[in-house]
Amino acid sequence: MKKISVVILNWNGCELLRLFLPSVVRYSESSDVEVCVADNGSTDSSVAMLREEFPSVRLILLEENQGFAEGYNLALQKVDAEYVVLLNSDVEVTEHWLQPLVTYMDAHPEVAACQPKIRSWRQKQMFEYAGAAGGYIDRYGYPFCRGRVMDVVEEDRGQYDTVVPVFWATGAALFIRLVDYTDTGGLDSRFFAHMEEIDLCWRLRARGRGIVCIPQSVVYHVGGATLKKESPHKIFLNFRNNLIMLYKNLPSEELNKVMRVRTILDHIAVCQYLLKGQLDNAKAVLRARKEYKRLRSYFSKARGENLRKTYVNSIPERIKSCILWQFYARGRKYFSLLSNFKG
Repeated sequence: MKKISVVILNWNGCELLRLFLPSVVRYSESSDVEVCVADNGSTDSSVAMLREEFPSVRLILLEENQGFAEGYNLALQKVDAEYVVLLNSDVEVTEHWLQPLVTYMDAHPEVAACQPKIRSWRQKQMFEYAGAAGGYIDRYGYPFCRGRVMDVVEEDRGQYDTVVPVFWATGAALFIRLVDYTDTGGLDSRFFAHMEEIDLCWRLRARGRGIVCIPQSVVYHVGGATLKKESPHKIFLNFRNNLIMLYKNLPSEELNKVMRVRTILDHIAVCQYLLKGQLDNAKAVLRARKEYKRLRSYFSKARGENLRKTYVNSIPERIKSCILWQFYARGRKYFSLLSNFKG
């Protein structure tokens, strides 16, 4: 049994692996650490390249593209380690990146998962959109981070270098106890991609397990390597999966009210896309809402299980206000200015 398995899920990412895997191999080298690539049914030369150029990397072969969620679920069934790291193929790690993570987790058994500080690979001093220095959500399910609120990303000046509890840790570099991952059911494969790590972290937090960001570990993430940030398909997945996540996890006393407000907010988003001339994006939001309504009954069993196993209804890292109101109406575009976190 290894102490840590670093697992990179790959689908037709030969050039990304060739560019970023060397840093992972170099800076993760230890008798207690294994680096694995789980190939999600690639049709490019990824597998042949890995066998030839990275013989020390363990290769896990999946027969077809299972998506991010199920791909990791299947890959982690083949791993035997205390901790696993779900690491994107477009992440460059730094020297000793694992040490602060494992040291903290060893000392805090109440914490299930953590993440390093995520900076942008293209702009090294900037935080990266999908994770930054730890994630939160607002009352209506909108995610944001220390270092990124909506689409405003901050420069990293050390302002978020403390270890803090967070609501979610990014799936780009998720360090988690394998037993917690397994006991909580892993990533929901029905999401296919996007929001699945937030859903997982919500289940963990509701069941009393901790999530933290440990900024003493730093990695650099390209981001948007699989789907462009504003692609209609990505918008569809984000809106659909966000609504499903809310349905699965919201306490009963909040569900109807939150969903009514989300209906209004989602239609405002449709109008904004139309005003920008982005018809395909507007259609993606409407299609996401329609698909959520169609699929909702399929998630009723998961909702019931989550509610039965919940004993932390009021999670501090899920703020009670609306991040859209703070951002657009009150002009609070930086995490440090948000009313829930000032002082």
